[in-house]
Amino acid sequence: MLLVLLVSNPASAQKPQVLWYEQPAKDWNEALPIGNGRIGAMIFGRPSEELIQLNEQTLWTGGPVNPNPNPDAPKYLQPVRNALFKDSIGEAVKLLQKMQGPDTEMYQPLGNLVILQPEAANTTSYYRDLNLNNATATTRFTANGVTYTREMFSSSPDQVMVIRLTASKNNALNFSVGVDHPLQFSRSFANNEIVLKGKARITNDERRNTKPLIYVDSLGQDGMRFQFRIRAITRDGKVSTSDSLLEVSNATEVLLMVSAATSYNGFNRFPDSDGKNEEQLAIDYLNRAALKNYNQLLSNHTKDYQHFFNRVELSLTDAPAPDLATDKRLAAYKTGSADRSLEELYFNFGRYLLISCSRPGGIPANLQGIWNAEIRPSWRSNYTTNINVQMNYWPAEPANLSELTTPLIEQTRRWAINGTATAKNYYKMRGWVLHHNSDIWAQTNPVGEGAGDPKWANWSLGSPWLSQHLYEHYRFTADKKYLRETAYPLMKSAAEFCLDWLVEKDGVLVTAPSTSPENVYVLPNGTKGTVTIASAMDMQIIWDLFTNIIEADSILGVDKPFAALLARKRAQLNPLQVGRKGNLVEWYRDWEDEDPQHRHVSHLFALHPGRQISPLIDPKFAEASRKTLEVRGDGGTGWSKAWKINFWARLLDGDHSYKMYQELLKGSTLNNLFDTHPPFQIDGNFGATAGITEMLLQSHLNQVQLLPALPSAWGKGQVKGLVARGNFVVDIAWNNGRLSRGLLVSKAGSKCVLRTNAPLNIHGAKASTRQVKFNNETHYITTFNTTPGKSYAYEALQ
Repeated sequence: MLLVLLVSNPASAQKPQVLWYEQPAKDWNEALPIGNGRIGAMIFGRPSEELIQLNEQTLWTGGPVNPNPNPDAPKYLQPVRNALFKDSIGEAVKLLQKMQGPDTEMYQPLGNLVILQPEAANTTSYYRDLNLNNATATTRFTANGVTYTREMFSSSPDQVMVIRLTASKNNALNFSVGVDHPLQFSRSFANNEIVLKGKARITNDERRNTKPLIYVDSLGQDGMRFQFRIRAITRDGKVSTSDSLLEVSNATEVLLMVSAATSYNGFNRFPDSDGKNEEQLAIDYLNRAALKNYNQLLSNHTKDYQHFFNRVELSLTDAPAPDLATDKRLAAYKTGSADRSLEELYFNFGRYLLISCSRPGGIPANLQGIWNAEIRPSWRSNYTTNINVQMNYWPAEPANLSELTTPLIEQTRRWAINGTATAKNYYKMRGWVLHHNSDIWAQTNPVGEGAGDPKWANWSLGSPWLSQHLYEHYRFTADKKYLRETAYPLMKSAAEFCLDWLVEKDGVLVTAPSTSPENVYVLPNGTKGTVTIASAMDMQIIWDLFTNIIEADSILGVDKPFAALLARKRAQLNPLQVGRKGNLVEWYRDWEDEDPQHRHVSHLFALHPGRQISPLIDPKFAEASRKTLEVRGDGGTGWSKAWKINFWARLLDGDHSYKMYQELLKGSTLNNLFDTHPPFQIDGNFGATAGITEMLLQSHLNQVQLLPALPSAWGKGQVKGLVARGNFVVDIAWNNGRLSRGLLVSKAGSKCVLRTNAPLNIHGAKASTRQVKFNNETHYITTFNTTPGKSYAYEALQ
């Protein structure tokens, strides 16, 4: 029989993936994002007064943290525990607020670039787009018989943003370039350039709304400097200055190159007194890029971007995408029109965003990636560590973007440094701790400034959750050197904190204080509480960390006594419980929720992203998880719906997982396809993309399960380039809702264990197969040894 192989990811095979519109953006939520990991821009596409809002990922308020901002904190820990053990919840809350420290700093806008072209006040044939295939944005329109085109991209290899403006008629380009910023700034001109310089505030003034704004401290230490420079290059036009504008006249083609830099010099260096020379950096970026012509810059950018983007391709339909603008397609989808191409586009948009906002050498994507226009953004556009920053990176490994986790891994190193001080200074404990909020300065203390609700401000288990990402990077890459030198030491230190944080009560180990992030319980007497002991999430996160370290030691063989200690402690953890409604118990006891449909579903951590609960492990707890999701409902914020996509996929319910994907697109997606909380939060985009990978491929249980949660709506399709743990790159094709064929590339030479709903024929390897029963179905477990770099075609034997 002739076996047709899937061939992974040639650039020419990629379907067109384009967001396009017939009118300019009316506000920020309709603008289109581009980015190179460091420089981000939101493009409005306005003909006569184009607005391009700029960001640079290191521009934050403040400076290095005070490692001991609340020296009195330790004396309150035991009184908090005593209050909790005698059910004095109100007293515990008041005491916890006495343990709080400063809030985090705020991510800031770099400024605005404005292109004024008065002759384009009346236009026809308007079009703007964002092309995900090559990460370029285009605006095109006709005015007075001339077609004007603006093409833009943000280049990672050349570290500049490039804007090419062209006219269909010679010497017909006449426009001005201006800059501004919502805060204090200066403007200057030099060598066909316009330059904006500014300084961030020395601290987060969100609560105090300080006036006047404070840019300098008494020691000249904090307050980050920044600038961006725009250079105009033209062969046949004239460049001049006039008042506050850079003027271009009588040109046919113009390149605007935008460079940017800040004085950020590391999380532990003062950005003013010890900062980098941002001016020299911006000049150097610009001068190096200016040595290249547009085609060279575009080629460098495209090659770099497609190196990541072209690794994965999802096809859910053979039909071409509807010839309809994206906002109109989304509106039609919201009323029930099927659009498989839109579902593909949203998946790819998530991959595009991660490539555009998280690159090696940079810092992690924050709540808004790298795109923010506000000087006091929602939740300070920071790192929220009780779900959101983690969700940002869920798609990275399975969607074949492993390198893009580097900023999170490096930030975790920084968190561990500051978190070691916080564990010692706040709790007199070993290891490292990370609380609910953080920022570029790697703040780790409980926030709230004495007034925050402990249900979010005092949550303390960021270090074990981030440790999961460290270990998952190993599980996907099989890189033992990384596991030994980077992940394991950080994981062990997090475990040391957890060992000290746990206390014994009634023969089991519990956490005290404990919360289930941002949720509120109701006791039988009607009392409402936010703080408890041994929330399910706490126990599950610690179980996950201990399990990962035990497994890591079995691989490395470096710390058997510590692994044995964790195995004993894991067995003593307060166990999972099923409540009277059949639900998984969220709290220490089976109490009611103030809001049964609360957006957080923290007590299902063990289902996803953990691996303690699965229908393939224990049907009782899997069924309790299902009941919990039914009670929570299908509503919630955008990121909450995204998490539910993943939950239902882990329950192997593809149709409900798909329903949540539809709910997110219909109710929590802006016209530019950004996810909305509201307002915009990028985690929902990333969580949804991760959810699609979970529908099609799962490997968290040490088996590579093909099509574990395929929706019935996706009867025929294929996906190329997904990655399974063990470092297998997997292509899958299906027809009539059943697996048909595929290709598996072994990058590390690991033993491969496939789980499928049909027997397989493996080409190029000697495989053994056994059958197992699951819910009246037969699953086939196919095992074979692999060789590094070798490809293995497979076909289903129906």
